[in-house]
Amino acid sequence: MGHPFHLVEYSPWPLLGSFAILCMPVGLVMYIKKGDMILMSLGLIATTIISYLWWRDVVREATMQGLHSGPVISGLKMGFILFIVSEVCLFFSFFWAFFHSSLAPTLELGSMWPPAGIAVLSPFQVPLLNTSVLLLSGVSITWTHHSLEAGNHKSAVQGLLVTVILGVYFLWLQYGEYAETSFSIADSVYGATFFIATGFHGMHVLVGATFLTVCLARMLSLHFDSGHHLGFLAAAWYWHFVDVVWLFLYVSIYWWGS
Repeated sequence: MGHPFHLVEYSPWPLLGSFAILCMPVGLVMYIKKGDMILMSLGLIATTIISYLWWRDVVREATMQGLHSGPVISGLKMGFILFIVSEVCLFFSFFWAFFHSSLAPTLELGSMWPPAGIAVLSPFQVPLLNTSVLLLSGVSITWTHHSLEAGNHKSAVQGLLVTVILGVYFLWLQYGEYAETSFSIADSVYGATFFIATGFHGMHVLVGATFLTVCLARMLSLHFDSGHHLGFLAAAWYWHFVDVVWLFLYVSIYWWGS
């Protein structure tokens, strides 16, 4: 071919995916203003379907067509690293908002943090349990990675299954925590920063658990071996990023912020 990279075939998914994603924020504005969820729901459904089809094509390129050569894999790794860097910037903005309000509380907040009237959650109950769950999931996904590189397929499947279960358990615990909080996202800047930061992290856990579930299905279909498992490696990097962000959230919002 004369070049080390892979020229992808013409695909409708980038254009269609951008329109589907656009429908979600526009639909969210319509829901806030008019209470109409139709456009937002359609955007979410379309984005999910297009993501599945796009992901399917990438899996076919890597597994069936053998188009992911060494230079291509290096480029994909760099692209995913840049994606994680962009996610770091997103969460940095949440932490900036939290510390901007908490380090120098204004008169409107009663010159105190947490603001008056906010009954904060104990950091040594469900949040501590959630921290333990995510740390254990970080151990289990590392176990999976080492098993995969050692060619131990059965052990790798077991470790990945444990990781997915722990991720789902984390989401279930966080749902229970949200159901029991005495404040809402509308209660002062504390409620806004708390639910935005922890809620977006919960969304990332959901995405990561979905990512790992797809990797589990691919692993059961023998798509990965000791020398070719970029899809799993990307999922593992993403999951470790989610773990680290939660540690910062726990220390700053749940423990120091309370």
